[in-house]
Formats: sequence, C-alpha cells, structure tokens
Amino acid sequence: MRRIVALAAVVLLAGCFGVTTESRAPLDVATPGTWTTLAPLPTPRQEVAAAALDGRVFVIGGFGENAEPVAVVEAYDPTTDRWEARAPLPAPTHHAAAAVVSGRLFVVGGFTGGRMSWVAQAELYEYDPARNAWIARAPLPTPRGALAAAAVGDRLHAVGGSSGGLTPAHEIYDPATNRWTAAAPLAVPRDHLAAASANGHLWAIGGRRSFLGEQYDNVDVYVPADERWTVSTPLPSARGGLAAAVLGNRVFVFGGEAPLRIFASAEMYDPVKQQWIAKTAMPTPRHGIAAVALNGRIYVAGGGTQPGFARSDVNEAYQP
Repeated sequence: MRRIVALAAVVLLAGCFGVTTESRAPLDVATPGTWTTLAPLPTPRQEVAAAALDGRVFVIGGFGENAEPVAVVEAYDPTTDRWEARAPLPAPTHHAAAAVVSGRLFVVGGFTGGRMSWVAQAELYEYDPARNAWIARAPLPTPRGALAAAAVGDRLHAVGGSSGGLTPAHEIYDPATNRWTAAAPLAVPRDHLAAASANGHLWAIGGRRSFLGEQYDNVDVYVPADERWTVSTPLPSARGGLAAAVLGNRVFVFGGEAPLRIFASAEMYDPVKQQWIAKTAMPTPRHGIAAVALNGRIYVAGGGTQPGFARSDVNEAYQP
C-alpha cells in the first residue's frame, strides 16, 4: 500500500514540476516543417492507439477522466476538420496498439482497469466499417499492454510491452489465416516503445523499463527476409511514451516522457547521414500518443500534457 501511495505522490509531483524538453539533434534549418492546430479531440485522453483507415484518423481507447480507461473510438476527417463517433471497443482499454494491414484496421493488446489495477490483454479486434462494429480475432499469444504494433507488408507485428513484467515478445499476425507466429524477440525488453514500418522493415524505437526507471534510446530494425534484428542509430534522447510514423520512407518520432520530463521533440531519421535530425517541435509537448501519417501529413491527437496522468484534447498535424 505504501508503494502505491508513494508512486501516486511521485506522479502528482511530476505533473506539477515536470519540464519540457526539445531535441538534442541538429536542427534541419532548410526544411524544418510546420504544425497546424486542428479541431480538438472530442474525448480528451492519453495512452491511445491510432491508425488511418478510409482517409480518416481513428483514435482508439486510452485514459479518460480520472485516469479511467475508455472504450471510445473517434474518427477525424481532414477534409472537413471534423470528428465523428464510431463503434466503441468491446471493453474500455488503454495502452493498446493499432495498425492497418492490407486495408484492415486492427487493435491489439492493452490494459483494462484504471489507476493501479491494470490487467494485460490478449485481445485482437478488427474494425468492420460496413457494420461499424468490432470483431474478435485470434488473441495474442503473449498478453501485454504498452506494446507497439506496425504493418510490414501483409502482416501485423506486435513487439514489446509488459504483463507483470517487461517482455521482449515479437509476434506476427497473418490476417489471411487468423494466426500468430513467434518471431525473433527484442534484444532489450521494454514497454512504452514506438513502432514503424519503413522500406519493408520493422522499427522498434525507444521505450522504458518503468515510469521512474531506465529509459531507452534503442532503435532496433527487424529485417523479415533475414528473420533478425539489427541495431540502428540511437535516439538523441532516451524516452518512452513516444510515437512514430513514416512519410516517404522516412521515419519520424514525436514527443514522449522520461522521469519529470516531457518532450516536444519532432525528429526524423536521415538514412544517408545515418543520424536523427530535429524538425519543428510539437506546439504542445505530449506523451502517451500515437502518430498517424495520412496524405502527406502526420496527425498527433490526444496524449498527456504533463508527466503521468494528464489527458488532453489536442489535435495537431505536422507537414514536412
């Protein structure tokens, strides 16, 4: 009980005294990119999952008011700058991951329960736009939340996360057969990491051991043809709770947190120089976010505006 009270106190203090951090990487002066503030997210929340389907940005689940999980699903239409409600998840869920594989939207893993009573989930759901409904698919072999997911080709990759402890699990889902297979695990188990798919490879980026524990700058790249991980250039700053997206085969990362710090950073990996370069920072520093690339822009909605529990309705888009 004392440990729970102590942790709650630390989270509260973090919310009061956290500082904003921007990138340590060299700034791209020539093409830093711009941010636009858009219609706010109707249901403020953090620790969301998100993906793009049918020209819309879906923001799924997360922590709502009083750090309680929500089943809310809302879709943003960039052409009208409006949100609309979609069918909620079958259960309130936070720290899940989402990806679109061959035009099909999936949500995987996460936690149920609020505050300290988190229960890791194995559920995999597919969204049916025609019926505006969620359909249960084959569950994850390793239940976990705070994981990351990305589509590589016609497969869904789920990496990292935690379930009573960190896991290096890397499992691949085939929508055609509704089956999971185990793949090469992460070298460093971690949760609150980000994932992206670029050039036919899976990127596992950042993450952490715990809220107050070690933060990771690791960037690992999985090559499906070789069935192995390679090590790429580390992030400029170690952190968890960040988001990643890909535009034009370039990997971008946004935000995140470390103990008593929250990041406004927006960075892009330059494969020629093999280094991370800083872009224009997010107008609103956040963590517990997901980034979605759609029609040449990257959308970042919701997230925590302070370390710990701090939901928001922010909706901002980055254009290189």
